[in-house]
Amino acid sequence: MIRQTQGAGFKLAATAIIWGFATGMLGICIPLVSMTDSGVILPLAVIIGASFTTAVVWLSFNRVSRNTVELSNNVESLKEQEATLETIDNNEKEKFDDQNRIKLLEPRDNS
Repeated sequence: MIRQTQGAGFKLAATAIIWGFATGMLGICIPLVSMTDSGVILPLAVIIGASFTTAVVWLSFNRVSRNTVELSNNVESLKEQEATLETIDNNEKEKFDDQNRIKLLEPRDNS
């Protein structure tokens, strides 16, 4: 739930930036359209471009959040495997130490 809210915050911030620039470009388009007699082509291109990039932002964050969840699951499983390997390593060290102690305590044959 928290991650979804944070993702929405990033989406809203990106959308605000996109449309802020689009509004500025539309403001620039007003004198350009009157000087070049290009009609609605330039403002329409700005609106379509801003709409397309907004859609890409909102759709791409869904994929990123899914990948983030998968990566966090992978990290958790790697941590569990690391803990298991450390336990095995500690057990092997204890066995090795015990075997060395037994060898030291065994009487030596001085023949």
